[in-house]
Amino acid sequence: MKQPRGFTLIELIVVILILGILAAVAAPKFANLTGSARAAALDGLRAAVTSASTLAHALQLATGVASNVSVTIEGSPVTMANAYPQAVAGGIDAAVRFDATTFTASGSNPMNFLVTNATNTAQCVFTYTAATTGPASISAIANRAGC
Repeated sequence: MKQPRGFTLIELIVVILILGILAAVAAPKFANLTGSARAAALDGLRAAVTSASTLAHALQLATGVASNVSVTIEGSPVTMANAYPQAVAGGIDAAVRFDATTFTASGSNPMNFLVTNATNTAQCVFTYTAATTGPASISAIANRAGC
């Protein structure tokens, strides 16, 4: 009796066909991971901006200085208005430590924070608006799909 050796041609074709179908179905799900990663990174920066604003406010209250006097956070002066960081250069951007090659902060009241290499930088952005009577306001990300 002859022992079979290996796979038949039909079996190999079926396996290749199944792998091809799996690749065709799975590939689109992994194609746009960079946009999701950019949106997640921007979420992290948004949380850091919220924390830095709260920290600067608490620092100003703890030191007992006037609401428009600058505070120093880790050696960097942060300009304040109404006891919260201002939405200008030297304000909230000085309170937050972020990677300048990945993120960009621009504008003044509101200050825009965006992912530098996003597909559409006008959509992959959130804004920080300086406090007038209450806490500073931080918007949601404009459009996560644009990242």
